[in-house]
Amino acid sequence: MNTIAKNRPSPSTVRWAVLGTGTIASTFAEDIRLAGNAELVAVCSRTAEAASTFSQRFGGLRILPNIEALASDAEIDAVYLATPNTTHFKQAQSLLRAKIPVLVEKPLVTTAAQAQHLAQLAGETNTFAMEALWTVFLPAVSRVRTLLADNAIGAVTGIRAELAYVRAFDRDSRFFSKALGGGSLLDLGAYPIGITLALFGFPQAVTGRWRAAPTGVDMSAEIKLEYSGFDASLSCAFDRNGSNRFIIEGDQGSLVIDAPFLQASRVIVTRNSVARHLVIPPGSGLLSGLVGKMGRKLPLPGLTVHDHGYPGNGLQFEIEAASKAILEGKCEQPLMPLGTSIAALEIIETVLAQPAS
Repeated sequence: MNTIAKNRPSPSTVRWAVLGTGTIASTFAEDIRLAGNAELVAVCSRTAEAASTFSQRFGGLRILPNIEALASDAEIDAVYLATPNTTHFKQAQSLLRAKIPVLVEKPLVTTAAQAQHLAQLAGETNTFAMEALWTVFLPAVSRVRTLLADNAIGAVTGIRAELAYVRAFDRDSRFFSKALGGGSLLDLGAYPIGITLALFGFPQAVTGRWRAAPTGVDMSAEIKLEYSGFDASLSCAFDRNGSNRFIIEGDQGSLVIDAPFLQASRVIVTRNSVARHLVIPPGSGLLSGLVGKMGRKLPLPGLTVHDHGYPGNGLQFEIEAASKAILEGKCEQPLMPLGTSIAALEIIETVLAQPAS
């Protein structure tokens, strides 16, 4: 069983360092203050100036010069990797070899082979590792798990989910760069794929298609995951703004994680055709929002709204979950094991193996 550093100020608090100082690193630093079992104590960046600015912004964090210093510091229990996609593999590898628990911003890495290697290394060193797919840990998604377990909509008959935001093409942007691990599947598709896997396990078959950006990465993609008794139709794109909802159909009703589902804060349950047509496309996201507000104030037959708003940005739930697993000496977090991350990358690779349309 892996252990965290001794001589710690609190045996119930994980002391985190963050590697990277960009937007997601700042979000992590803001939200860790809302976690009950974690604190941010150090920062590491490619430049001393960026590290200094970040340190001052978040209360005078200790500044470490490089990843080797992170790996050898006795006052750091775990590291959050908030660096570019293509650096994740080498950095996580270095930290796991030093038996430092890691939480890696999604995507975990850029290939399934790399993910399998990290999983093997985490097992060999008995060290915690997890992809930071934060949506999986939100209270609204926990509500969906409960509703499914309670058979709230009967047998599942289908899933539809879309995550699409317009990004103007820029060949110098990381989103459109092959060298930097760009493409809509790794940036956006990881969410609908990851949540589907977290809720329903691994599919029996995978098919899909994609459209290329001028740089060769995927501008958009459609994924079909086949399960016993139902299919999941998922999509992601940089060339349009989508409905950005996650819809689970059942033979007795439907569940809608309202837009934007990656920031899930509301679940709408419909149990008759009238309620369903009000909430689910061809109705718009705007109509769904209106119906959700009405459902909170007035009883609408066949419709239930579950609100699960949260303070901050929502990363505190994954931070708490990862910290709890680390404190318990686990190598994985049960809701987001490395096998799920490997499967998601295998799905993405299966889709991208098809000729671009």
